[in-house]
Amino acid sequence: MQTSVTPTHCPYCALQCGMNLTPAQEGGVTVVERPDFPVNRGALCGKGRTAPAVLSSRVRLTSPLVRKDGVLRPASWEEALDRTAEGLARTRAKHGPDACGIFGGGGLTNEKAYALGKFARVVLGTSQIDYNGRFCMSSAAAAGNRAFGLDRGLPFPLEDIPRTGCVVLVGSNLAETMPPALRYLTELKENGGRLIVVDPRRTRTAEQADLHLAPRPGTDLALALGLLHLVVAEGRTDEEYIRERTTGWEEARAAAMAHWPEHVERITGVSVPELREAVRLFCEPEHAMVLTARGPEQQAKGTDTVGAWINLCLATGRAGRPLSGYGCLTGQGNGQGGREHGQKADQLPGYRSLTDPEARRHVAEVWGVDPDALPGPGRSAYELLDALGGDVRTLLLMGSNPVVSAPRAAHVEERIRALDFLAVCDVVLSETAELADVVLPVTQWAEETGTTTSLEGRVLLRRRAITPPDGVRTDLHVLHGLASRLGAEKGFPADPEEVFEELRRASAGGIADYSGITYRRLAEENGVFWPCPAPRGTTGGEEAPPAGTLDAPAASPAVHPGTPRLFLDRFATEDGRARFAPVSHRPIAEEPDAEYPVLLTTGRVVAQYQSGAQTRRVDELNAAAPGPFVELHPRLAERLGAAEGDPVAVVSRRGRAVAPARITTTIRPDTVFMPFHWPGEGRANTLTNPALDPTSRMPEFKACAVRVEAVRG
Repeated sequence: MQTSVTPTHCPYCALQCGMNLTPAQEGGVTVVERPDFPVNRGALCGKGRTAPAVLSSRVRLTSPLVRKDGVLRPASWEEALDRTAEGLARTRAKHGPDACGIFGGGGLTNEKAYALGKFARVVLGTSQIDYNGRFCMSSAAAAGNRAFGLDRGLPFPLEDIPRTGCVVLVGSNLAETMPPALRYLTELKENGGRLIVVDPRRTRTAEQADLHLAPRPGTDLALALGLLHLVVAEGRTDEEYIRERTTGWEEARAAAMAHWPEHVERITGVSVPELREAVRLFCEPEHAMVLTARGPEQQAKGTDTVGAWINLCLATGRAGRPLSGYGCLTGQGNGQGGREHGQKADQLPGYRSLTDPEARRHVAEVWGVDPDALPGPGRSAYELLDALGGDVRTLLLMGSNPVVSAPRAAHVEERIRALDFLAVCDVVLSETAELADVVLPVTQWAEETGTTTSLEGRVLLRRRAITPPDGVRTDLHVLHGLASRLGAEKGFPADPEEVFEELRRASAGGIADYSGITYRRLAEENGVFWPCPAPRGTTGGEEAPPAGTLDAPAASPAVHPGTPRLFLDRFATEDGRARFAPVSHRPIAEEPDAEYPVLLTTGRVVAQYQSGAQTRRVDELNAAAPGPFVELHPRLAERLGAAEGDPVAVVSRRGRAVAPARITTTIRPDTVFMPFHWPGEGRANTLTNPALDPTSRMPEFKACAVRVEAVRG
């Protein structure tokens, strides 16, 4: 066991808070503060503090499992890998490569995401790969690419937030989802800045706001357009900025002017005085920011909704300037890096497009294959899950639990059960792993070295602190073993630093250029912001130190410093200008009616994380958040005859969920809220609508029509 302090990062959300690990007397590790890391400055939420609990053999998998006679039984690694390779090979031979699917996760390290995408396209030759990060910030990514030519969660570091004049926080409850980040909003207000929170619930974060706007779920697009209308009407646009740094303003302005304040009030429920006050607070300071999260993004019009908020920033000159801009608060630990390097259906490493001939040529050369041999784009996440048991007969799944986390979850569970073969790599026996033919137990954050990319675009190094239990291997070992069994003897090393060196070469010259980043640098610095190209005249791999030199001195001062702040000189478009999006409001995919008169919105609670597969195994977190609930307004509860704690049923066109009532005035009377961390009868995603955004293919998690019923007896 290692005896020194190991600096590393939390395994959960995209803040990637710094922490130190020290050996525990009873074995394993203990989390202690790491105040030198600038993002959290030592602060941790309950999930981060208790993360070592999931390392315990009491709650995690320590042996491969293979289904025999309908029951998962312990097996050797050789048998488990043989069975998995045979399942993939059999399907490919009988039905073709696209009958093999790959589903990844936003918690996988950059090395794993890169190797998984390469495995899909080079070894299997399948286009059918996507990941659960599609459910996280794909709408913001699509809108950012459309407007700026580049998608990075935050184009500026978090440290800029307290120094701006106003922050509009749209659809984010940082107090519950990223508690250490709440200090940035507190410091903003201490510095005299203003906070506007847009959320249909009066959350703990909204309680901190100078102005809380509570729109009807699914109407954020109309709200943003109404604010832009007022900006124009009140003469608050920055005409010089619009003229010099943007294109498409006339069309966007015309679309916004069709959303006059009284019309927007009827759509959203936000009053005209509140709209005017929001415009005043946002426009009066010299600097301001808009930050979006899942609220406006997880909609069937999420790309346009985020685009409308970006329009507001552009029209007021609040993008590509110091202490101003638009940013997205990425959710999953490596949601950013996970899509940058190849596990998204339409992307190659370096955030390259899979349809770009030059991108295909570059990556194929690094991989040593013919560019024409690379498959084209495949299905998006929900569409891939929906195809299981049909066109897609076999699935390899890493680091995701779609039985709980996917929309229309009961249907997704049916499709998973219809597969010919399912192999799952996970640290615990999740609800999805319980359905597998083979379960492969893999290492966790403290047991392996690898990189992640935070919501700031800061590439970070997680370092191995302890030895994993016998019987547990890394995901890279899994891919190495499968690739060799399927005929690829080379190209899939199990050493993460070796994988990262290849990732550097593959990303060189791409939008997300990591070629100037090395493990050596990451060990010395508190992360490096991409893009960070290698020095001119070199390629990514030529600047690499020898493997195993994490603590060597930093490289030559000629190395690129990284890019904490994007767009200060120009945007990443061909002409260097940002593009307005001419968008208009449209209704949600499923409006309430007489049969389903209430809106459901979903979200998270502070003590649980995502599908809860890991956090539900931690006693302290379960004590704080033991199960699902239905949050509803007293007027709705009175109509139902439901009291606090009574079981109520929420019913949509896709299914029924039952959970205790939590009665509160902090939610709109026409809306109910459910957290989505639990399986079983309280599974919120049984209800949610898989209607997809036409651009991002994001499902509409945040709004669907339901009815609420008291459960008698």
